[in-house]
Amino acid sequence: MQIILLEKVVNLGQLGDVVKVKDGYARNFLIPKGKAKRANAANLAEFQARRAELEKVQAAALTAATEKAAKLEGLMVQITQKAGVDGRLFGSVTNHDIADALKAQGIEVEKGDIRMPLGPLKQIGDHPLVVDLHTDVQANITVSVLGES
Repeated sequence: MQIILLEKVVNLGQLGDVVKVKDGYARNFLIPKGKAKRANAANLAEFQARRAELEKVQAAALTAATEKAAKLEGLMVQITQKAGVDGRLFGSVTNHDIADALKAQGIEVEKGDIRMPLGPLKQIGDHPLVVDLHTDVQANITVSVLGES
């Protein structure tokens, strides 16, 4: 399916690119999330009329993400969980727990933006993580998991 991108999408293209993607990806993800529209004559004309507005919105989102990244960069978040004597947690620390801890510090982050490549944290200690705030903006944080008996 041919689509017009309404914002930058990782590994796909920039604002305004007309790209071919699989039908399911377009129908189930890109179009419902407002990231793309079908590439037909009417939508192309509408896009050209709104291009400046869309670029302004994208620039504002990038600026907001950059400001939030400046606050987050190098931040250490402490989370306390019940743990055994060997340092293993009885539960785990998920991206939801980290988002709640950041919210308590006054920084709103979506839980889906917190990248945990090794899965939930199950060990006491410091764990470096990446927060994707925008397709071009990332911030590095450290999650310090403390154990309580």
